[in-house]
Amino acid sequence: MVSLIEELEARESAARGRVEELEAKIADLTSLLESEREVWSRLRIARETVAEVIADTSGLDSAEPTAGDAGPEMVAPQREPVEPDVRVVGAIMVPHWREGLTSDVLPDVYRDIVEVVADASGPMQAKQIVPRIGLPAVTGKIEGTRGKLKRLVQRGWLIEDQPGRFGPAHPVAGTKSANSGNDKGSSL
Repeated sequence: MVSLIEELEARESAARGRVEELEAKIADLTSLLESEREVWSRLRIARETVAEVIADTSGLDSAEPTAGDAGPEMVAPQREPVEPDVRVVGAIMVPHWREGLTSDVLPDVYRDIVEVVADASGPMQAKQIVPRIGLPAVTGKIEGTRGKLKRLVQRGWLIEDQPGRFGPAHPVAGTKSANSGNDKGSSL
């Protein structure tokens, strides 16, 4: 008959073996997940870039008057409101900011970036934002995020008050400024 201590040691050893095996699987899956995220990110960026180029070139083609056009008859195309749940292929995925538009219309990673910047007490650098959106602070992720930050600046969601330092261009609906608690009835 096996003693109680020996039985507990055997069970502990078996549990430790299962934990080590699961940790090894998690490490493998984490590595695989990171490489697949990188592929996904590259494909998404490529698609967004192509959509921008198509939108820019199609907008230029339709907006340029021809020799026979008098000019005043040409009407600028009206932009349709962007719905957060609608994903249209070939459309600009990061819309230009306009009054009443919330960060809900942005793709997830862009929304995360805008929210992190909005929650910060001051302008942030890409290397500060990357870990806060759940990415490893490696050069590739920092540079990819910097590109997204620049796109958000171009589209009016963020400002770059100093080179490489990004802040919110507009208050984000539903969030409070980090300094909003300091305003005690200021008349300014």
